[in-house]
Amino acid sequence: MHPQLTRFLKVRDYLTDDFLGGPKILTLATAINLQKGGTPVFVLALMAIYDVWTPTAWTYFGLHGSYGLIWLLKEGIFPDPGWQKKITIGGAVNAWVSVLGLYWIAPWLIVTQRIEQPPAVLGAVIVLYALGVALMVGADAQKYFVLRVRRGLISDGFFARTRNPNYLGEMMIYASFAIVAGHWLPWAVLAWVWLGLFLPNMLRKDDSMSRYPEWAVYKARTGLLLPRIRAVVSPD
Repeated sequence: MHPQLTRFLKVRDYLTDDFLGGPKILTLATAINLQKGGTPVFVLALMAIYDVWTPTAWTYFGLHGSYGLIWLLKEGIFPDPGWQKKITIGGAVNAWVSVLGLYWIAPWLIVTQRIEQPPAVLGAVIVLYALGVALMVGADAQKYFVLRVRRGLISDGFFARTRNPNYLGEMMIYASFAIVAGHWLPWAVLAWVWLGLFLPNMLRKDDSMSRYPEWAVYKARTGLLLPRIRAVVSPD
């Protein structure tokens, strides 16, 4: 792994895991689950406070609110081991300030600015969101249950053409939220998350998987994020 990436990951992990020091009494999953599960409550509270009950606001509530509940269901059935690590109180606060809390900017804009999207846009984002959920949940489930049986490289199913279908699915989900908001600010948040969190994680995962003998062949036929489409050659 590139030395600069290694240094960046060390700093980023310190800010999440050990920031300000002290005892590690929370799991990262706790901080994440509070935000995910609190989203439908937060969005409904915004709608009630500002008395905004528009189709766009309800659509956003349905999308982001259901995603929070889906996440909790997923964590209850096949939790991600990476989220179970212990972190400091400062780390939990920093995770909220730098990432988790920023996800609530989109609904705040929709409600406070009374943003309205045409039905065609709302229909399109529902499709994008549904496909993203299928990718993210399906890939996480495959990874969790396969690794319970055997350790090693997962190269089939959701992972047959892309090495990170779960990240791709999550990006589709949050892109649908940003489209509903119709504002540049949620996209700026996503740019930070995707480039500062997702991309380094994907590169670190590549570095870890490179120890497997079949890695070179697998990497050649997959994309880091977007699926690599195999060319179809017609027989002579």
